[in-house]
Amino acid sequence: QLQLVESGGGLVQPGGSLRLSCALDSTTALNDYYIAWFRQAPGKEREGVSCISPIGEFVNYPDSTKGRFAISRDNAKNTVYLQMNSLQPEDTAIYYCARRKNYCSGRHYEYSIWGQGTQVIVSS
Repeated sequence: QLQLVESGGGLVQPGGSLRLSCALDSTTALNDYYIAWFRQAPGKEREGVSCISPIGEFVNYPDSTKGRFAISRDNAKNTVYLQMNSLQPEDTAIYYCARRKNYCSGRHYEYSIWGQGTQVIVSS
């Protein structure tokens, strides 16, 4: 059984929007964990796109997603969301969520618990 499950990916035109979801196993308290979103395009390094603290008081974005992406969490539903607006072809990738107890990190190798990924394709 997966501990994190991503959903919401698909095909969207440039300028469009998608909302991704990351669902945590209900046997584990979501508010114990920092949750990060990463993406990986073919031939590219896995890249951090956002992170949120256990109760949502801190959020983090790199320059590539600031102003376009928004992370949020609903701990009552054991779910973290990634709202993606103004999508461009360079956003095409497999998107993953990951968890850790320590703090937000943009280094993918510092996370050991991952979901299976959801594909996002931005194309006309």
